[in-house]
Amino acid sequence: MQSLVERLDGLLYFPVTPFVREAGDRAGRVDLATYREHLTSRLAYLDEGPGEPAAAGRPGPGPAAVFACCGTGEFFSLDLDEYAECVRAAAEIAAGRVPVVAGIGYGAALGASFAAAAKESGADGLLVMPPYLVAGGAAGLRDHYLAVAGNTDLDLIIYQRDNVTFIPEVVADLAGVPNIVGFKDGKGDLDLMQRIVSAVRARHGEGALLYLNGLPTAEMSQLAYRGVGVPGYSSAVFCFAPDIALAFYHAYRAGESALVTALLDGFYRPLVELRHKAPGYAVALVKAGVRLAGLDAGPVRPPLTEAAPEHVEALAGLVAEGRRILVEHGINPLV
Repeated sequence: MQSLVERLDGLLYFPVTPFVREAGDRAGRVDLATYREHLTSRLAYLDEGPGEPAAAGRPGPGPAAVFACCGTGEFFSLDLDEYAECVRAAAEIAAGRVPVVAGIGYGAALGASFAAAAKESGADGLLVMPPYLVAGGAAGLRDHYLAVAGNTDLDLIIYQRDNVTFIPEVVADLAGVPNIVGFKDGKGDLDLMQRIVSAVRARHGEGALLYLNGLPTAEMSQLAYRGVGVPGYSSAVFCFAPDIALAFYHAYRAGESALVTALLDGFYRPLVELRHKAPGYAVALVKAGVRLAGLDAGPVRPPLTEAAPEHVEALAGLVAEGRRILVEHGINPLV
């Protein structure tokens, strides 16, 4: 049987969590039916043949995994019951075809409750987001992640972002824990990432951890990340423009620089600039994109706010331009 790390060789899908808002309800309830539809439509790409994109008509196959209830899925806003329902739905729809990795966070004790719910709901692994509020020093971070790992037998990917920045020695320490199998970076400090990769390699040899680029719109920085030993990345674009995301991913893996460059210049760079227009757009703009694609994923939960109408219109134009680029390179886009 393949390990979790071996199964994560491909584009990584981070679904949004749909909500339905009723009168007087600012948060909205989880819309499980729409969530299932979102998952089903994206996992349908697993059924595409392995032929060349132009021959197959779509830039498949993919994705390699479902990361449920993580940053794009608004983990911070879910209570434990909602979380368990979403992870269970993801596991049922994935049906073993790809692994389901669930997000956890908070302190170690509350994190253990989410980890137990994830395992009970069928998750194959966990993405460990930063502890709530506090940053902590090197020794405190080490102890926190050791405690998280000790509270579950699921494999863990630790996530450096927001209030958590690791020193290389701590990551090397954590890489010796049997169920800590991956490290995801959301900081964008390539010097630090190179030193982390080097420190882990020096202590444990090649392959001790799977490294992932977790920056928002990771495609924009992935060529640089690959240069420091980070081969994989998460794709929020796959939520709302899966044809563009998969075309980029397969071109990136195959070294098809013309298509990679065209999409970076014509789609991803303008998308990043649009994402920078307001706080929270790394989620709100993705959810708006899902709605543009024909699936009503509902609103974001506070404190996130909806994307402005003019920015949603700009996003629609960018998706159209991305698909024009696909056609220019002999790939049939979804319409």
